[in-house]
Amino acid sequence: MGFLALVLAYIKIRYTIPEYAVQAQIQIVQEKNTTNQLSVFQDLKLGGGGSSQVEDEIEILASRSNFIEVVKELGLNTEIKAVGNILSSEVYGTPPFKINFIAADSLINNAKYGYFIEFTSDNTFAFKEEEDFPSKVYSYGNGIPTPIGDMIITPNVKNPQSLVGKQYTVSVSPVESVARSLKLAVEITPSAEFSNILNITMTSALPQKAKDVIDKLIEVYNGNAIEEKKRVADATSEFINNRIQLISGTLSSVDEDAQELLTQKGMTGSGLEVGAAVQVSAGSRQNLENARVQLQMVSGLKEYVEGETGYEEMPVVDVGNGAISQATMQYNQLVAERKRLLKSADEQNPMIVNLDEQLDGLKSTMQSSLSSLERNVGMNVSTLQSQLGRIQGTIYSAPENQRELRNITRKQETTESLYLYLLQKREESQIAFASAEPKSNIVDRAYVSNPVPVKPKKAITYLAALILGMLVPFGAIYGKDMLDTKIHNKHNLEDITKDVPVLGELPSLGKKDQKLIVKDDRSVLAEALRILRTNLDYLIKSKTSVDNKKNNKIFISSSVPGEGKTFISTNLAMILASTNKKVLLIGADIRNPKFYSFFTGDSIDKMKSGAGNNKDAGLTEFIFNDKIEVKDIINPMLVHHNTIDVIYSGKIPPNPAELLMSSRVGELFNTVSDMYDYVIVDTAPLMVVSDTLLITPYSDFLIYVTRAGVTDKNAIEFPLQLKAEGKLKNLSFVVNDVSLDNLGYGGKYGYGYSKTTKKWWKF
Repeated sequence: MGFLALVLAYIKIRYTIPEYAVQAQIQIVQEKNTTNQLSVFQDLKLGGGGSSQVEDEIEILASRSNFIEVVKELGLNTEIKAVGNILSSEVYGTPPFKINFIAADSLINNAKYGYFIEFTSDNTFAFKEEEDFPSKVYSYGNGIPTPIGDMIITPNVKNPQSLVGKQYTVSVSPVESVARSLKLAVEITPSAEFSNILNITMTSALPQKAKDVIDKLIEVYNGNAIEEKKRVADATSEFINNRIQLISGTLSSVDEDAQELLTQKGMTGSGLEVGAAVQVSAGSRQNLENARVQLQMVSGLKEYVEGETGYEEMPVVDVGNGAISQATMQYNQLVAERKRLLKSADEQNPMIVNLDEQLDGLKSTMQSSLSSLERNVGMNVSTLQSQLGRIQGTIYSAPENQRELRNITRKQETTESLYLYLLQKREESQIAFASAEPKSNIVDRAYVSNPVPVKPKKAITYLAALILGMLVPFGAIYGKDMLDTKIHNKHNLEDITKDVPVLGELPSLGKKDQKLIVKDDRSVLAEALRILRTNLDYLIKSKTSVDNKKNNKIFISSSVPGEGKTFISTNLAMILASTNKKVLLIGADIRNPKFYSFFTGDSIDKMKSGAGNNKDAGLTEFIFNDKIEVKDIINPMLVHHNTIDVIYSGKIPPNPAELLMSSRVGELFNTVSDMYDYVIVDTAPLMVVSDTLLITPYSDFLIYVTRAGVTDKNAIEFPLQLKAEGKLKNLSFVVNDVSLDNLGYGGKYGYGYSKTTKKWWKF
């Protein structure tokens, strides 16, 4: 068995396609949590809201949408295999032919379709959808109708003649199912605890395919991160442009007012200084200008938030409130996640709906916070204006035109300052995000980490096969012994019967073996019966009473039909008769008589001399009819040169139990006991009917027949219980139909009379 297991292990290794481990390493770049990152606005924060956790980045890297994009870009949903004699091997990299579908990508990406191609010449090929289907021959470049649209196949080798005779299978699978299998095949783990370096590994029979998958996954991951940052930058630039357009209009209007005033009044700007009072109020004016700038930023951001009806990234602007900036960054992260999920799901997806609810809540919070901040900043502007009003009271004595021009100048300076500020920050924003960095640095691109295949592992396979080859036989034998509840030989039975004797065991016979022994028989069956006879004689002698009663009535029974009690009854009578003893065989199983089938054939003759006057009478007729005597039902038989007397069971009565309770039964047994040396009585099964228990008071010995492989061990408890209750006298057992391997003699040790040759497969 161990050798067979090793052979099977060799075959498995021989025909298992080896797989190799491919690995890559990347370093996750943690974003700095500073207020002036990338210098986009001096007080403006763009980008993430803090360093991302490595665990979160692993989930993003291994996201379903990333793998779907990998499958689409590498075209992995179409698989080509070269058909071999035993195994088919996948063709990857440069396939021998190109496949083009004239159908929408959305249909191809969701299709499941397969077919076979065999090249028949340098310009034709045979096409079939099932292996057992007839083929159709097509030429290169011709359209082939398929369930997913017309398909065109063209050769991809310099010499198409080299493809003749080769067969390939092509399978088109849904992109999502291929992405799901890749997601399960790729493993992403940190290289060490608290490390920012990730190990990306994949095992595949095609190392180049695994390299392409891992490298493309890293590329898609970094590309998505850059795209997300640029979306935020674009949203910020758009917001700044809108504010520039608004302020540009205001600045133009102020310039026109100043020009008109100077023109109409004939004034010049050099002679209109407001003097020392204006210089004193310079600090207050600067504070007021800063407050107004803040108010415009708050109002503009509030208008932007209120006008945003969809779910797009919002500009992250520092309006003097850190909670609003943090909420904006969180909002942008959720928008990016929503867009990523929408690549592989629709807006009714529960995850999308959940994100929409979170985004709506954040937007509502931002609107409320901006409204509150706008009121506070507005109150601050009003306060600063009141302060300037008191200072400007000292200027009212100046000419009216001078005050008006100065007001226009102040407004002009404020608007121009804000305008130049926004222009500067717009340029900084574009410069910063034009050079946006990816989320990860590639430490090692994908490579084969070990030239030795990781599958199959030869040493482990051989060791497992050897251990399995040794455990299976022992386990089978142990399990068989544990589950086996049958009697198999004399030793099994003696373990149960304890002090109750087991007289012997009879061998199993083949279909061609003689069922009745002959005179001077030297077969294994005859020798087994001689041992049974010897043990029985010893038992009879040990039980002989002081009044010299013969004790020769031997009843034979079993648990259920089919255990061989009639077979043992007839052969025991034959082996006892071979010693020139007078033997009577009685068929007491009146429900299911079997003697008629045993005593047939050319070698069995019914002797005409002596008794047997009523040829049709048997045990039932004797019990029922008082006029019939014992001698009328005795049939002398010459069986294989052995003479025995037989009393048949007779006709089957309608009330066998009541019939056996007749006093005629006792009269019969008392009479024949004096007439013969041995009276062998074949009775009904004990566990099936009560007939045997009704006549056991007339018995001297009861031999209980068990059959190897048939009689259950629990069934032995029934006659033992009856013996303990005093219902059975002188109980003993016999095992029938024992195989030669389990036979305590003959098969294993032999008698010396006949030699049994074991089959070649038995050891």
